[in-house]
Amino acid sequence: MKTNYIKLAWASIRQQPMVSTVSIAGTALAIFLIMIMVMITEIKTAPFAPESNRDRWLVQKFASIAHKDWGENNTSNGALGFNTIKAVFYEMKTPEAVTAMDAWPMVASLSVPGQPAFGAEYRGVDNGFWDVMDFTFINGKPFTKADFDSAIPLAVINESTARKLFGSTDVEGREFSINHVPYKVCGVVKDVSNLANLSYAELWVPFTSTNSVNATWCTYMGGLSAIILPKSVDDIPAVREEYKQLFDKLGDEAKIDGWEFILRDRPYNQEVHVATPWANMSPDVNKDRLQRLTIYLILLIVPAVNLSSMTHSRLQRRREEIGVRRAFGARRTNIITDIFVENLVITIVAGLIGLALSLIFALLWGGVIFQPGYGASLSASGLNLGILFHWSTFGWAMLFCFLLNLLSAGIPSLNASRINIVNALTGK
Repeated sequence: MKTNYIKLAWASIRQQPMVSTVSIAGTALAIFLIMIMVMITEIKTAPFAPESNRDRWLVQKFASIAHKDWGENNTSNGALGFNTIKAVFYEMKTPEAVTAMDAWPMVASLSVPGQPAFGAEYRGVDNGFWDVMDFTFINGKPFTKADFDSAIPLAVINESTARKLFGSTDVEGREFSINHVPYKVCGVVKDVSNLANLSYAELWVPFTSTNSVNATWCTYMGGLSAIILPKSVDDIPAVREEYKQLFDKLGDEAKIDGWEFILRDRPYNQEVHVATPWANMSPDVNKDRLQRLTIYLILLIVPAVNLSSMTHSRLQRRREEIGVRRAFGARRTNIITDIFVENLVITIVAGLIGLALSLIFALLWGGVIFQPGYGASLSASGLNLGILFHWSTFGWAMLFCFLLNLLSAGIPSLNASRINIVNALTGK
């Protein structure tokens, strides 16, 4: 006869409401804490608009270079110069798209005649930026390659900035000033969360129209970063090979003047990129993963010890039931399986409560717990369920529910299956 584990779980909760309530609350709290940690990690790596292609990205935010006159092990590390961007990234044929942009958004003064100026974060980008990112345009369109090459002062602005400047989002062709330099609006996009830290800004302009092209301290280093978008994950090895060939060619030219590039395994996928925040570091993803795993284990084991005691307490009150089942021929494996699955049902219910609480908490207080990265904003903005919740998040929650159940119910269910039949039936 097929066991109805949901009915058994519900009966167990009704028979011992206090113990069951504490067990569910403890499980929900454990899953809540773990899922907050998972979200903090996933929000840096999981795809969401306008960074929906993160799973294919190859990112080079920084470069490292040395000079023969500096001595051994002395390097300079930072963003790339426009000459490097042109010689390597703009020469690539294998990827679907490449883009270069200012490594960080910068604050500018925006104004229109007759109104007070205000500050906003702007970013210099190229025309490929709109192919690598997937912004939602609500008015106008992005600037083109011809606009970029000609350094035409055009700007794509977000809807909040459009309303501050003009009181409307239907503003294609309107003019305003950025740091007292006249620009024309070519498009308006939906606001972007600053957790999308490689695309975030409040307005975007061709970096050829700013000082980014000339902001360099040597021929190869400057203030730009780059992203390569392969056609598919399978194309990544071919893209890396072309990248290496182009960088080797540039490196041969650089050696004539005494320069030498240190690649540090660049470019990085998104996971490696967020795990390597400093330009002078080589990636160590295994260390980052081990730290996360250690935190997850601590958050699992501590509540599991307490929940194990409560599970044991519930089973002690069901000794006679277990004894009757054993007397009628139930195997120990059946007893273990039934108790384990019954407890798993309760754990999953509590886990879903914990997941829901973590999402609500992240939506309400995400500005405090999520770090937006570099920029003028100190707290996260633009949070919504599309950013916070992914099916992988749900999968992690269910995995942790299973592990927590395994840790908390494993030993009590094994002990219950070994109970002496005579003692169980007599209540001893």
